[in-house]
Amino acid sequence: MLRMTLLAGAAVGGLALAVAFPSIPETARGLLGLGSTSTGTARAAAPAAATKGDAHGHAEGEGHGEEGHIAMTAEQVEAAGIRVAAVGPGTLVTRAAVPGVLAASQDRQARVTARLGGIVAEVRTALGQEVGKGDVLAVLESREVADAKGEFLAATRSAALAETTLARETRLWRQRISAEQEFLQARTAAEEARIKVDLGRARLAALGLSEAEVAALARQPAATLRRLELRAPMAGRVTARNAVLGASVAAEAEVFAVADLSVLWVELTIPPRDLPMARQGQTVFITGEGDARTEGKIVFLSPVLDPETRSARAVAEIPNTEGTWRAGGFVTAHLSTAEQQVDVLVPRDAVQEVEGKKVVFVRNEEGFELREVETGREDTNGYEIIFGLDQGTEIAVANAFSLRAELSKSEAGHAH
Repeated sequence: MLRMTLLAGAAVGGLALAVAFPSIPETARGLLGLGSTSTGTARAAAPAAATKGDAHGHAEGEGHGEEGHIAMTAEQVEAAGIRVAAVGPGTLVTRAAVPGVLAASQDRQARVTARLGGIVAEVRTALGQEVGKGDVLAVLESREVADAKGEFLAATRSAALAETTLARETRLWRQRISAEQEFLQARTAAEEARIKVDLGRARLAALGLSEAEVAALARQPAATLRRLELRAPMAGRVTARNAVLGASVAAEAEVFAVADLSVLWVELTIPPRDLPMARQGQTVFITGEGDARTEGKIVFLSPVLDPETRSARAVAEIPNTEGTWRAGGFVTAHLSTAEQQVDVLVPRDAVQEVEGKKVVFVRNEEGFELREVETGREDTNGYEIIFGLDQGTEIAVANAFSLRAELSKSEAGHAH
């Protein structure tokens, strides 16, 4: 009886403690025989509720969109310079690599020489400057050109006087006033005067004066007769300049070099093993430093081999309207050796690498989606796709690297 009384008193005392001190730990409550409170239950459920949602602590329903998708409007695609095209069959070309050196085309360059000795009075063109045909590059002063111009002007005036005398003698002879001998002498003098004018004009043309300059000589002041203008014989860029103000220039010395660099030559040395694959008129693929690449055509293939190396000289011509290539640079020419047809061929720029896997970006209504592909054979231009793409699928074929960068940026934003 006493024992039951003690147990009842302990229970009542524990209940009173629980009501008075609700913060008693759950372990102590267990020792006292008390049940777990709703506060403890809520406290235990709180961590689980806190973990509900995404791994970044976002609430349920909040996220960054489906992984591997990039939302882009048509205007954004165009602004980023991304070109989209449907994939299809193509031809893989096996090529042999041949080293080459870029050079100015010999058909598109000119040397400007001094036709006679003189002093450089003016220099109007800087090295590397673009010039047009007929532009004045420099002005020389020379006693020889002054003599040539003076003799031409004297011959012109003598010819005019001889023509006047001939006209008078012709009129008098027809009127039977003067003798025929005087008429014949006047006609001979006029012919000799015309010959001297023609010789003087030819001499000035040999010195580089145009017909317009020769015709304007009679109207020029005497002080300018010693000046000789050196003009550009073609449009292009000044690639060499040996003119210094006040310097003496010898006759036949090269003063300027002008080249049209919109087209360049590629000087090639083709080894004997690759000669059977080379032919004049053949299209070649040219690669340079970085991503520089273009197509050219072999315009010359030497029929004579080098006696020591047994190789042949070849020249390919490539376009250079944007000035991407520079004369003197080293390049590699790829000669076609074999061709293979494939079902799906994509440009090399279309295939990107993400986390060690080769992928392409497929166009959809929202923008682009990442798609892993398996490549097969390849050449310098593209890859064969053996898994992951069907013919007609539209993908990014140019500037696809910008999509890869956008994807990396998005993933970095997720990993905060």
